Amino acid sequence: MAGKGTFITFEGGEGSGKSTVIDRLVARLRAAGHGVLLTREPGGTEIGEQIRHTLQYSKKSTAMVAETELLLFCASRAQLVREIIQPALRRGQVVLADRFHDSTTVYQGVGRLLDPLVVAAINSFAIGPCAPDLTLVIDVDPQIGLERARGRELFDRMESQSLEFYQRVRHGYLALASREPQRVKVIDGNRSLDEIEKQTWELVQHALR
Repeated sequence: MAGKGTFITFEGGEGSGKSTVIDRLVARLRAAGHGVLLTREPGGTEIGEQIRHTLQYSKKSTAMVAETELLLFCASRAQLVREIIQPALRRGQVVLADRFHDSTTVYQGVGRLLDPLVVAAINSFAIGPCAPDLTLVIDVDPQIGLERARGRELFDRMESQSLEFYQRVRHGYLALASREPQRVKVIDGNRSLDEIEKQTWELVQHALR
């Protein structure tokens, strides 16, 4: 645990439904009397939001190489950890993050086929000692997730990758859960939202004890 609070991260491929699950969890935690901070990646700070625009929405960034992408995600994360997350944990809050360092492990390390040792080293430098207490991976078939994601009107560079890329991403998350079963829990994103919420709440309550 980082500080006095509890740090919970959400992961998954595009269109997995993370945001909806997180919104429900925020409401339940606040109703139960917890102080909650919600943040996202990339972004969450003024500097991070500028990086987010470059990474995801700028059509001029289509030529971005994988190494640059890796460094930009981690730059946004380093700022977020020190400016927002660590102070909230010191205040004893429950911090919920829509993506964190596991996204880089999987998207850039597995999806982009970058050297996993290099990715791990840069990730570690960016987050310092601020590791999640619990990570929930919402798992859906990449084909289904892409159909959901590409129904959005706003161009997103990260959603424009090939199906093969997202299949690697999914396998990367499942492999991560196998390596770190105590921290990383996989939730079947094909079930009803109520069922997903129920399992999420049970796992989060356990982490808060």
